[in-house]
Amino acid sequence: MYISRTKLWNFRKFGSEGEFDLEKPDLNLPLSKGTNVLVGENDSGKTAIVDAIRFALGTHSIDWNRVSSEDFYNAADRLRIEVYFEELTEDEGKNFIEWLSWGKDDDGNVTTGLRIVCDVRRSGDRVIPYEIRAGADVDGSQISAEAREYLKCTYLRPLRDAQAELVPRQNSRLSRILQGHPAFKGNEEGHHLVDLFGKFNDEIRSYFKGVDGKGNELPDDQGKKLKDQVDGFIQAFYSADSNGLIDVSGGSLKSILERLMLSIEDCRNPGLGTLNRLFMAAELVHLSKSEWSGLRTALIEELEAHLHPQAQMRVIEELQRRDNIQLILTSHSPNLASKVPLRNLILCKGTNAFPMGPDFTKMKKNDYKFLECFLDVTKSNLFFAKGVILVEGWAEELLVPVLAKLMKARGVIPQDLTEAGVSVVNVGGTAYLRYAKIFLRKEVPAIGVPISIITDLDVPEYVKDGDAFVARDAVEVAAEKAAAMTQKQSKLSDGPVRAFVAPDWTLEYSLQNSNSFRALFQNAFRIAHPQAGDENLEYEVAKKLLNKGLKKQEIAYRMAHAIQSNLIKDNDLLLEDNDHASQYLICGIKHACGISD
Repeated sequence: MYISRTKLWNFRKFGSEGEFDLEKPDLNLPLSKGTNVLVGENDSGKTAIVDAIRFALGTHSIDWNRVSSEDFYNAADRLRIEVYFEELTEDEGKNFIEWLSWGKDDDGNVTTGLRIVCDVRRSGDRVIPYEIRAGADVDGSQISAEAREYLKCTYLRPLRDAQAELVPRQNSRLSRILQGHPAFKGNEEGHHLVDLFGKFNDEIRSYFKGVDGKGNELPDDQGKKLKDQVDGFIQAFYSADSNGLIDVSGGSLKSILERLMLSIEDCRNPGLGTLNRLFMAAELVHLSKSEWSGLRTALIEELEAHLHPQAQMRVIEELQRRDNIQLILTSHSPNLASKVPLRNLILCKGTNAFPMGPDFTKMKKNDYKFLECFLDVTKSNLFFAKGVILVEGWAEELLVPVLAKLMKARGVIPQDLTEAGVSVVNVGGTAYLRYAKIFLRKEVPAIGVPISIITDLDVPEYVKDGDAFVARDAVEVAAEKAAAMTQKQSKLSDGPVRAFVAPDWTLEYSLQNSNSFRALFQNAFRIAHPQAGDENLEYEVAKKLLNKGLKKQEIAYRMAHAIQSNLIKDNDLLLEDNDHASQYLICGIKHACGISD
C-alpha cells in the first residue's frame, strides 16, 4: 500500500475565503509510489504537506500529531485532511476490512482503496476534540486504534537531534525500533540478551563480594571494601542481617534495549552528519521489517541536514533503491534535486504543489531523458527561484547579473537578481524549451514562475567569400531578421515563458551596436583581441564570429568587471531608453523579476 493522494481544505496556507466545499479541495496532490521530493522556496508549503499527512496518520515516534488552532487557514473554523491509499495487498487490506472501498481497474480487475479523513473544527482559538475516521462515504466512520497502528508512518523532523534519538535512554527511538523488529518482538521471555544480561549482573555482584564468577578471590578488593561500607550503614539503619545489592537495574528485554546505542565502529565522537545517517539507517531498518503488514512510508524533512553534497547524493541514491518503501521528502538542496528523477519532484509554489510527472507537464519522453542527463546541480537551483533567466552560454551568464545591478542603480528595477530570488541558468546551448517546459502545465493552475529566455537571433550580417568577409545585402538581412524574430518568439514563448531575442545576430554584435554599451564592449574586445584592426570594429567582430574565434567569455568578463567598477565608483554609465540593441536584455531581466513593461 502507498499514499496515492492527499487533499487539504483550509490547512495552513492551503485555504480559501469562500464557503467550505468538499468538491473543491484547496490542495489536491497526487503522490508517486516510490520517491516524492517536495522542493521550492521557503514558506512554499512543503512542511505543511508533510505535517498534514502525519496528523492524519500518526507516526512511530513520540511526536505531537494533533491539529492546533494555528493550523487553520486565516479565520476558517473548519479544516479537513484526506489521505488516500492504493494497491493494498491482502495482508494489508485485512487490517482495514470495514473501511475499504472497492472498484475496478482498466482491465476489469477488482481493486481496493482506503481513505483516511481528519475533519477538524474550532470555536475561536479552541480546537474542538476530533477523531480520525475512514471509509468511502463523506464522513467515514471512526477507525480503531488497532487499525491506526498499521497506518503510522516514520517521521524525521527538520533539524532533528539524531544524537538524542540514538543514545541510551528510556523510550529512546532506537530502543523502540529494536523492540518492533522480529529479532526481539514476541521474544521478551528467555531471549539470549536477557541471559547475557543476567550473567553480566552475576559478575557485577561477584565483584562487589570480592570474587570472580567462579568464587575465586579477586586481587582487586576495592569493590568488596566499598560494599562492606555500604552494608555497615544499611545494617545500622535497618537491621543487623540486612545487606545491600549493587547490580545493573532492569533485567527485562525492554530495559536492556534502552541501554543500547548505535554508532560507527572505530569512529570516535561522530559529527552531526554521521549521526544523521545513522538515524536514517535505523529508521529504514524499521520500515524494512519482513513481517510488517502496515504502511511503509517515511516522511523526512530536509534530508540534507548536516550532510555535505557528496553524502547527500549517496543517501538519496540509496533511498531510491528501496522500492518497497514510499518516501516523501522535503529539500532545499539543488544537489538532491539534481539526483532525483524529474518525474519524482513536486514543486511547491504559491498556494499549490505541482508534480513534475509526464501526466502534468508539457514535457515529452525525450525531454525527461535529456534533463535527467543535463539537469545538474548548477541548473537545479531553478526549482527554488521566484524567476528564471535561461541563457545559452557563459557570456550571458556573466553579464546578466551585473546588468541587473546596473538597472537597480539606475532605478529601472527595485531589486537585483539575488534580492529578487531570480536564478540565471546556463543551459549550455539552445535547449531552452526542454528546461522551460518544466514550468509549463497541461492543465490549470499555472506554476506562475516567470521564465525569460535570452537568445541570439543568429542571422549573420556578413558572409565569408574565400578569404574575404563581405557584408550581406541589407534588405535581405532585414527580411531574414524579421522572420527569425517572429519564429523564435513564437516557438519559445508560452504562458509565463517569454523569449527575448537579440536584435542583431548575437549578443556581442548587439552590444557593438548598443549606444549604452558600445564603448565598454569595444574596449573589452580590443584587450581580448589586440591584433584586430581598429578602423572598423564591427567588421572585426563579424570576422571573429564567422571564424568562431571570438573570445566571448573573456569579453563578457571584462565588461562585467567594468560595469561593477563603474557602480562602485558611481560613474554615470547610462541605460539609454532608445537603445534598441540592449533592450532585449533589460526586458528579459524585468520579466524574470515579475515586472511587466
